[in-house]
Amino acid sequence: MLSDLLFSFKDSEFLFNLFGYISFRSGLSLVSSFFIVLILMPHWIKLQCRIFPSGQPIRNDGPQTHYHKKGTPALGGVLILFSIILSSILWTSNFSSFNYILILTLILFGLIGFFDDYKKVKLGDGISSKIKFLCQLLATLVIYFTIKYNGFDLNKFSIPFLKNVSVEIGYFYFILILLIVIGSTNATNLTDGLDGLVSMPLIFVFLTFAIFAYVLGNINFSDYLLVNYINGSGEIVIFCTSAIGALLGFLWFNSSPASIFMGDTGSQSLGASLAVTSILLKQEIVLAVAGGLFVIETISVMLQVSYFKLSKGKRIFLMAPLHHHYEKKGLSEQKIVIRFWILSFLFCLLALSLLKIR
Repeated sequence: MLSDLLFSFKDSEFLFNLFGYISFRSGLSLVSSFFIVLILMPHWIKLQCRIFPSGQPIRNDGPQTHYHKKGTPALGGVLILFSIILSSILWTSNFSSFNYILILTLILFGLIGFFDDYKKVKLGDGISSKIKFLCQLLATLVIYFTIKYNGFDLNKFSIPFLKNVSVEIGYFYFILILLIVIGSTNATNLTDGLDGLVSMPLIFVFLTFAIFAYVLGNINFSDYLLVNYINGSGEIVIFCTSAIGALLGFLWFNSSPASIFMGDTGSQSLGASLAVTSILLKQEIVLAVAGGLFVIETISVMLQVSYFKLSKGKRIFLMAPLHHHYEKKGLSEQKIVIRFWILSFLFCLLALSLLKIR
């Protein structure tokens, strides 16, 4: 907790007072995580090329335009997670339980994703979907009981459209948490299919939750906007800005043509951490709105699979997830990515409007 150490010198030098402000520390966390990734990523790419020369395997049934990507390093998520965790620890104040729960989420789901990525680059095939789901379920249970142990309310579901209204749902909240965490984890994973596609939407959603965390953690702002004040939740801003900085640094290398992929290590853990952020802030509906792009991508897969089974071989889309459908229709990868970024930005603007709609 470097920020706490520096803040302790406030009596000897007034500039150290700055480390008591979340806004200042959030800027530091963003910049530090960005430069950690920017400086270390070239070395990480070279190391992967030496250790795992086969790189990322490419599906045979995927778009032909992806064949040239075979061999691209696929463990970019490792450095993303390292950067977020280090920056969050450095600039989080007073041992914030909020951020340490989020760091635990990153580690647990990052390990699942890393195991899957490692098998892909080493053996050419990842872990089975059943084993992956079981691991995600166990990780979610650990997160649930950790949140509960730290005294967070896991009974009331907040409705963002009404003034300080929440519904008591009791033990059903446990089922809801499983659906949110596992759903968000796999939704971001499904969206990570084109160069740079998932990075910018993740940045937009983390920025949305950074704003929500700042408002909900400030008693004056929360009172003015008629939202539930959550003491200490402002520290989540540090985690969100750390994630934004790391993703910006990663996008530097992941933009088309990508020099490295995020892999399941990054997409699963970041999706899970967004879900847990929404749970800690009691803004689960906001996640569904801000992450609208992830929802659409997931629904496209569910519709495709269901219709394929019911119609005995027919398809709704040329290929799922949805971004592959547009690839098959002949749109360039860059055009699809930019258009999906625009959609994600609009979804996040809509989510932010929920702060005022009461």
